Amino acid sequence: MKKFIAAFDSLRLSESTLSYAIDLAKGAGAHLVGVFLEDPHLHGYSLSELTRYEGTSFDQHVAALNSVDDHLRQASISRFRHVCQSAGISYALHRDRGAPIDELLAESIYADLLLVSADTAPGSAERELPSVFARGLLQEAQCALLLLPVHYRHITRVCLLYDGSPASVEALRTFSYVFCKFKQLETEVITVRTDREDGRLPGARLIREFVKRHYPAATYTLLKGDPEEEIVQYLEGQRVPAFIVLGAYRRGALSRLFRPSMADGLLRRLGMPLFVAPH
Repeated sequence: MKKFIAAFDSLRLSESTLSYAIDLAKGAGAHLVGVFLEDPHLHGYSLSELTRYEGTSFDQHVAALNSVDDHLRQASISRFRHVCQSAGISYALHRDRGAPIDELLAESIYADLLLVSADTAPGSAERELPSVFARGLLQEAQCALLLLPVHYRHITRVCLLYDGSPASVEALRTFSYVFCKFKQLETEVITVRTDREDGRLPGARLIREFVKRHYPAATYTLLKGDPEEEIVQYLEGQRVPAFIVLGAYRRGALSRLFRPSMADGLLRRLGMPLFVAPH
């Protein structure tokens, strides 16, 4: 049985992450661990709310605000537990009270997959996609990571981004291992060749042979132009949402498919789950 971990800001439960986590864990027969980030130094109230009070002492005001936070945390945990029990899946709860990024990176060492919403930002009002917190996980997670959109959509196809590099093949291999029951989904291998490159599929014979073992019905699409722009434009034109599979998110990558700017563009413009293999 595989182990999936789903990360939640306990003060702002992501319903999208919860829905994806339940669906994927149930489909894969995986054990799901809900990791609730509860750093006591982070709060759900703003500085202006902290300093705006009347008719009570400051200490009483702070205690009331903290009580609201405690209620939100308990409500998030109750919601997760209820949905897991209703779905009939194996699950556990971890209430991590240390620094959120450190806690999750430690958890990722002992997991097959980490699921997290792209806008997760514990203790912050930030709404950038991906958030600074999510970027840290993308770069440092020790297991495969599924970065999720803000809104849930049922996924019925897979897009594998391939450029001939070992990282792109490793991503395909890892995705197949984590989601072995997805072999029969509609699957497309997408490659982009720049204007300076020939129009052939890199390592055509070997990659076709390899993909056939994992995804027998896979099709191939070869695009020309700038990879970052062509892939996003092509996928924007597809009506059916898909899992987008790519290699490690790392700065200084030689392959343009796996630079942060590529992943960022996919997240902001497509709203589809992004599967990133560990580096």
